[in-house]
Amino acid sequence: MKADESSTYQAFVGTLKRDLLIAFKRKNEIANPFIFFLIVAALFPIGITPDPVRLAEIAAGVLWISALLASLLAMDNLYSADFEDGSLEQLLLSHHPLYFLVLAKNIGHWLVSGLPVVLISPLIAYMLNFPRESYMVLFITLLMGTPILSLLGSIGVALTVGLGGRGLVLAVITLPMSVPVLITGTLAIQETGNSAPLVGYLAILGAMLVGSLSLAPLASAVALRISVN
Repeated sequence: MKADESSTYQAFVGTLKRDLLIAFKRKNEIANPFIFFLIVAALFPIGITPDPVRLAEIAAGVLWISALLASLLAMDNLYSADFEDGSLEQLLLSHHPLYFLVLAKNIGHWLVSGLPVVLISPLIAYMLNFPRESYMVLFITLLMGTPILSLLGSIGVALTVGLGGRGLVLAVITLPMSVPVLITGTLAIQETGNSAPLVGYLAILGAMLVGSLSLAPLASAVALRISVN
């Protein structure tokens, strides 16, 4: 490994460790999306119907919508603290490729806010009378889909990081980009009950994930330079 590559790798790992350390010191960054996901999913049976048959029919959509809203709630913390304390400017002035530094922040953010949602999803699915044969598909699709939501949301956050009261603007930017992920993940789960092949849906989610990993950090890096400068 060349010296520049080694230095970039160390910067990537250092950024990831720093964000994880800060997140674990601020317990609310971990707890808020997690609790919000639980509350939103739990309110659907109260607001619609407690009938187990009806709940089983809508469970896939409920879980994906809850995951999307939890991701949106957690998004605002991605760059805001760094912007306020000036460390975001230092990140932009770094001689390391901004793509890898932004990617490290995205990965750290998903590990803190997205992965707990994925891990708790089977328990919520059980509460919603989720079909037994769909549990694995639910877990896999959320494991593939929630990083996409975080990466896409990063673009919106980067565009609005300098704005005050950016919640509505962030939602308007992020939600349309998230709709294909939501539809694909929900359909994949629903088709499990029909014994339909799932390779196509998983391939689409995989392509979205690869595309997001490749392009979203680049778009976020450009957006950050525009917003901060």
